[in-house]
Amino acid sequence: MESIRNKIDFAAIVCVDGANPNGDPLNGNRPRTTIDGKGEMSDVCIKRKIRNRLQDMGQRIFVQSADRADDGMQSLKDRAEPLIKECGKDVNKFISEACAEWFDVRAFGQLFAFKTKGADGVSIGIRGPVSIRPAISVVPVNITSTQITKSVNSETKDKKSSDTMGMKYRVDHGVYVVKGSINPQLASKTGFSDEDAELLKEALRTMFVNDCSSARPDGSMDVVKLIWWKHNCAIGQYSTAKVHDSVHVVAKCDDPSGISDYEITVDELEGLEHQII
Repeated sequence: MESIRNKIDFAAIVCVDGANPNGDPLNGNRPRTTIDGKGEMSDVCIKRKIRNRLQDMGQRIFVQSADRADDGMQSLKDRAEPLIKECGKDVNKFISEACAEWFDVRAFGQLFAFKTKGADGVSIGIRGPVSIRPAISVVPVNITSTQITKSVNSETKDKKSSDTMGMKYRVDHGVYVVKGSINPQLASKTGFSDEDAELLKEALRTMFVNDCSSARPDGSMDVVKLIWWKHNCAIGQYSTAKVHDSVHVVAKCDDPSGISDYEITVDELEGLEHQII
């Protein structure tokens, strides 16, 4: 398939109600926040959810979660090793085959740095055309801490074990904005096509389908709007910063508690059409 020829920008409005959108492992898994108290979802977290959705949609994914592995491989090295051996020292062939094989490699890029049996090793970097920024909430978020206990025995004992104490955290309410773009120049290197862009759009729209957990109950996170801009040229009619700045999400009250408490508008940029999903 032919790679995309037109620059694409996108923005997704995400509503969070009673969930932990992205826990910080260095802070007891509390929801990530910026220095001014706004909620944050890392770009790595967002890409993980996109990968999971694409995998649900039948796409081949290189960076798979261990509990979602669908090819019997137990590590990235195991997944990459057959292709590394097949291509040998032909780096260009390896890049071409890897991009053709795995959607996330031709979308986000990948660093392959593995030693293989009977070979000197390989370290190949691939730059992907899809870039995504960390998502930041519109207003500072309120984080609720809940103490929990485990009051059952993990192992068979003559008497009940002492209760184990723990903590759970949730963002009571927040609206986050995910921003990203697709670069045609880099797409030409990985073969990222218009068909791939449509799959990415659907993955963004349904980002939280099949993503429920105790930290994110089903329905607690939702993409309420997806704005998609397709430029008429490879370099873009406007800079990505200007396109993203055309989206305005403003709280209509001091203490918003639902998506209805926000006003979402998109400025018209002359000659650049946008699609709201």
